[in-house]
Amino acid sequence: MDIKKPTSAQQSRHVQSEVVKQDTKRTFGSLAAAIVLVLTLAVLVTSGVFGYQALQKAGSTVSGDVQEDRFQAVFLTNGQVYFGKLSNVEGNYIKLKNIYYLQVQQAVQPSTSNPEQQSDTSDSQVSLTKLGKELHGPTDQMFISRSEVLFWENLEKDSTVVKAIADYENK
Repeated sequence: MDIKKPTSAQQSRHVQSEVVKQDTKRTFGSLAAAIVLVLTLAVLVTSGVFGYQALQKAGSTVSGDVQEDRFQAVFLTNGQVYFGKLSNVEGNYIKLKNIYYLQVQQAVQPSTSNPEQQSDTSDSQVSLTKLGKELHGPTDQMFISRSEVLFWENLEKDSTVVKAIADYENK
């Protein structure tokens, strides 16, 4: 059996053919990767747009829950509670106007007349204070970061706080 060795021209054509096949495979692989990348980006952008729209709709239902004819109580992460008229609940900052807050006043020295009747709360007095009378003179409007708000709620028209606000405003 006579085995023929390929000539150098045949070897050269074979090498060129292999290089062309590899270049074609690389080009096709790069093209496929580019298509996958574009499709992935399209899906992410589309889901982001629809997700943002869903959040906007969810926020607008919260806004619809603010009863404008009532006062709201806003509870903050630091334990403070403000009462007022709430608006702009969809933004990064909620807006509160006509603001009141609770102030606890404690006696400097406890009474010693009857030690058996004393408790921690007997020397404390809670009062409702209108915002604006403080030393720094704030306006009757507050913008509160949503991240600092635990929750808010509408107040009943006959609640103790709303009655105290009405008494203050009727003076």
